[in-house]
Amino acid sequence: MAQGQWMSLRRGANGDGVRILQKALATRGFDPGDVDGQFGPATEAAVLALQRSDGLLADGLAGPRTATALGLADSNELPSSIPDVTVEIVSRMFPEAPIVHIRAYLPPLLAALEQRAVSDRSMVLVALATVRAESDAFLPTSEATSRFNTSPSGRLFDLYDNRKDLGNLGPPDGATFVGRGFVQLRGRAAYRRYGPRLRIPCDLERHPALACATEVAADLLALFLADREIEIRRALLNGFLREARQLANGGSDGMERFADAFETGDRLLDDRDI
Repeated sequence: MAQGQWMSLRRGANGDGVRILQKALATRGFDPGDVDGQFGPATEAAVLALQRSDGLLADGLAGPRTATALGLADSNELPSSIPDVTVEIVSRMFPEAPIVHIRAYLPPLLAALEQRAVSDRSMVLVALATVRAESDAFLPTSEATSRFNTSPSGRLFDLYDNRKDLGNLGPPDGATFVGRGFVQLRGRAAYRRYGPRLRIPCDLERHPALACATEVAADLLALFLADREIEIRRALLNGFLREARQLANGGSDGMERFADAFETGDRLLDDRDI
């Protein structure tokens, strides 16, 4: 039976909460060893087996999502870090961003993360680091030209025109569906796919410039992260920041800025916990 709010348990924990966890694991067919209230190696192995079985992040931590899968909690939402993310902290993560940009764009971005249930510490840091990798100024932005998207003597973004993997159909799709927003939505197929999924649905295929509108850009970033949540968490669990960056946005450009923002934010949030 669900127990309401669940206190996360990990290896080394002990007490009645661990006994409840062990009994629930055994009921599901994942033997935790003795039901003794001690979160040891056998209980951790049973938690990992359950997590893999249910498609959860296999971290061995019995948090809200694992507890919900076992019927021990009413909600699988992870603790939100939104209240801890201040303009001051973000300004130190974005040393070149005008403070007015942070004050304007941070609230809608955090609101979108909350609404998409990716507002815990790890995902908030990935979101902000993704923005930093794309825009030091903390702004939704359009993709710049480069040798990868524009040929030496061609039209702007002509190398995207016929990219089947982007769903483009030929000129002028390259320039029309260029990367936009906080997360760089790119290609006709992505504009078509994500428009109807926005909190306020819109036809991005017909109106691609909307991808840089504040609320749309914030929601797109939150959607991208929610779609790739388990893979991003797994990369972070293994210490693979570069993989997390690639999962969030499909490439590793701006990796130094991404890592700097993530690590700075992580350190500053630690300082708030002291």
